[in-house]
Amino acid sequence: MKILVLGGTSFVGRAMVEEALARGDELTLFSRGRTGTDLFPDVARLVGDRETGDYSALQGTDWDAVLDVSGYVPRHVAQAADALAGSTGRYLFISTGAVYDGRTEGPLDETAPRREPEVGTEQVDGRTYGPLKVACEDEALARYGDRATLVRPGIVAGPHDQTDRFTWWARKASRGGTVPLPGRPDQPVQVVDSRDLARLVVTLLHDDRPGTFNAVGPAEPVTLAGLVEACARGTGATVDVVPVDPALAGGAVPLVLPDPRFDVGMRRNADLARSVGLTATPLEQTAADVVAWDRGRGEPALAVDLPADRDEALLAAAGASGR
Repeated sequence: MKILVLGGTSFVGRAMVEEALARGDELTLFSRGRTGTDLFPDVARLVGDRETGDYSALQGTDWDAVLDVSGYVPRHVAQAADALAGSTGRYLFISTGAVYDGRTEGPLDETAPRREPEVGTEQVDGRTYGPLKVACEDEALARYGDRATLVRPGIVAGPHDQTDRFTWWARKASRGGTVPLPGRPDQPVQVVDSRDLARLVVTLLHDDRPGTFNAVGPAEPVTLAGLVEACARGTGATVDVVPVDPALAGGAVPLVLPDPRFDVGMRRNADLARSVGLTATPLEQTAADVVAWDRGRGEPALAVDLPADRDEALLAAAGASGR
């Protein structure tokens, strides 16, 4: 297939580009050309800027499909559609599980209520991210109809993840010993391996499949404590997970939900996606690959972390201050 990728040199997009290239597809990447310039040297690139609306490089082009991994506000979707009018087949938009409003009691499938779309701002933050993606979905469906495909990933884990949310736990578990858990051990957690997400997306493009798909993992439900233990097994470590008072962390801890009312957000239903090609890499393998990548980059300071005094307080509370 001839695929245009809007973005594709960061984390999830990078995995999707790698998967498409492995299947023999002909790719072109559209971006500002400021990051990931050393990646995919044999892949064609077009330079533009979605923030300023510069899509001039796309004029007169034609594609079997467009993969949009960098659309965050509805204007991005609308302007790209204008630039590509009449020149593309399927349009696949990478949305987010944050579009759901969480009012459903059971697992959230693709028909669950969404949040109200945000059209009054382009400021992307914790409050507006989900509603802006809702507006992006609406724009995609209005522009492309049954040529649109929406994929709603949950939390994505894998090598090259700049958020470090999963890496934070994998690094701690890989070191073994006592791991303080400032949260509820039985809290549900969903993470999807970036490679599994990439396989699903490229399969949907090859199958020319319309629809909306939750892309979450793992295949079987896992708790927060279970995730830490899986990370340890995958990296050959042995851990003792000890629950401690979340207040000792002094702030947000990756993947920890402060209130059980939010647990539904970690119980999204992926049956539909699995029926059309979503694979399920074991958490142990994801952890092993993430830790290997993390060590290869020299274990730098993480994008999310706790101050040293908070870490010490957690260890002390877990009875491991002398470790």
